[in-house]
Amino acid sequence: MEPIIRVTDLGKKYIIRHSRRSRYETLRDTLASRAKRLLAMADAPKREEFWALRDISFEVRPGDKLGIIGRNGAGKTTLLKILSRITEPSEGRAEICGRVASLLEVGTGFHPELTGRENIFLNGAILGMRHREIVRKFDEIVAFAEVEQFLDTPVKRYSSGMYVRLAFAVAAHLEPEILLIDEVLAVGDAEFQKKCLGKMGEVAGQGRTILFVSHNMGAIANLCPRTIWLEKGEIAFAGSSHEAITKYIARGAEAQGEAVWTDVETAPGNENVRLKAVRIKSAGGVTADVLIDREIEIEIDYWNLKPGQSLYTGVQVRDKLNSIVFVSVNWPSANLSRDEWAGKPLPKGLFRSTCRIPANFFNNESFSIDVGITNARDEWQDINGNGVISFVVHETGEMKKEYAKGWAGVIRPKLAWSTNLLNEDG
Repeated sequence: MEPIIRVTDLGKKYIIRHSRRSRYETLRDTLASRAKRLLAMADAPKREEFWALRDISFEVRPGDKLGIIGRNGAGKTTLLKILSRITEPSEGRAEICGRVASLLEVGTGFHPELTGRENIFLNGAILGMRHREIVRKFDEIVAFAEVEQFLDTPVKRYSSGMYVRLAFAVAAHLEPEILLIDEVLAVGDAEFQKKCLGKMGEVAGQGRTILFVSHNMGAIANLCPRTIWLEKGEIAFAGSSHEAITKYIARGAEAQGEAVWTDVETAPGNENVRLKAVRIKSAGGVTADVLIDREIEIEIDYWNLKPGQSLYTGVQVRDKLNSIVFVSVNWPSANLSRDEWAGKPLPKGLFRSTCRIPANFFNNESFSIDVGITNARDEWQDINGNGVISFVVHETGEMKKEYAKGWAGVIRPKLAWSTNLLNEDG
């Protein structure tokens, strides 16, 4: 079977200009630099080549489901933009045989002045569909997007959630041969994301070709048998999704039991609150390697910079596929112990919040931790604490004696069981 997508030695280069002039200059500096430019052009900007993609080659056959993973800035979106004919490559070739629908960012291809109804027909026409084909799918699109009430409203007045729901519905229902999807599902809520992933699975089952960029390793593993891992614009690995994800996680999320910021001016946070440290403690010390039968403490040190504000601290624990295992916040309703400072007006100063996780809670696996701080008005402070530390839970063998094959799942709590004789004769 001939490939439906063939990428050969693809590269995309950008030119970055750096001025040698300092950002802040006195009048004397300005006059002096102008004199130098007149004499020797010493202040000419420096040109630097930046390769967003380099030497990318792969093939996709009809009906394939290909995942694309990598860190931010690895070149994933640039690759999809080239395949969508939005951006031209600097070198190499990208050959595509078939009708392509792209969902690269919220509202891609929408005209802001047109209504939702008009944009559905416009996008269908762009895809080369006949009017009767669009009419046949129209009701399904509207029902999926849940925008019936605003169908005749210009899309420039849509919220980001409405925008992405309609954009996804159009891209998925108008029956392209190839569907290119970037990490846009993060805009929607959990229910919508589940709905979209279900629709993508349905589309995949119909034999259409999908290229799916995502940071959700679980979604990639479930939808795509094959995955490409991009690293700094190059293919670091291409093969089975399981192997690609395992290598990517191992490379990008080495266990780190402590992160410390000594300068309050540059630490993650804002004018209200900044992080000083986040650490994992177990068996009396800081560690990234935790035994399964030992208690874990997550310590969060932070500077409260605005006296009188009330703050709550929270953690979000993720597994090796970046799926959320659980969230915990020191709200009184979600706290097993008493926290005397939670929700109270805080003086300016350095605070430490500690979350205790019992022994025999996690399964033997790798985990990472996001940190968040919220005020009493439920407004999360942007402290950029995602994936700030990580740790690995190691099997001690205690429960392996009973079940040698290993326990499924990401948590493995010891729970209370009891058995009683109800009737000796049955």
